[in-house]
Amino acid sequence: MKKELIELCVNGRPHELAFEPSKLLLDVLRQDLDLTGSKRGCDDSSCGACTVLVDGVPMMSCTLLAASCEGQEITTVEGVSQHGSLAAIQKAYGDWGGAQCGYCTPGFIMTVKHLLAENPEPTEQDIRSALSGNLCRCTGYSQMYQAIKAAIDAEHKGMAAVSPSLVIPSEARNL
Repeated sequence: MKKELIELCVNGRPHELAFEPSKLLLDVLRQDLDLTGSKRGCDDSSCGACTVLVDGVPMMSCTLLAASCEGQEITTVEGVSQHGSLAAIQKAYGDWGGAQCGYCTPGFIMTVKHLLAENPEPTEQDIRSALSGNLCRCTGYSQMYQAIKAAIDAEHKGMAAVSPSLVIPSEARNL
């Protein structure tokens, strides 16, 4: 198949790439741009491991044609960090044990990033509803919810999420 020259803006940087028009965004990110955070888990958009933001909206990159994203801003988990430091949600996932094997974590982080951009003070139900399209095979999800609540608290305080050995927010204990 003939390759086409496509310009994609990924994590704030423009990239001019030649690839087949039928190539999936996940494959372009992983193979052409070496951004391997997004994972292939199911190939039918049912697990969320490949979630990226396209113009701020969570999209499953395993079923999205890369060429359809031309002119849009794509954000991957590699683009979440802030000024060279982990974002509050990334730090909280590590501190609170929000990930076991880590395979699904990038998809969860991208979904949470969108949730917090839309709703900086989500309820427990808002969080659970937002994450309903992401699956994890390792955890019982409670550490993830604790990490998210800690990240929300940290964002409100303007600091990195505090380690669970130091403070356990009362809201997080109830998730």
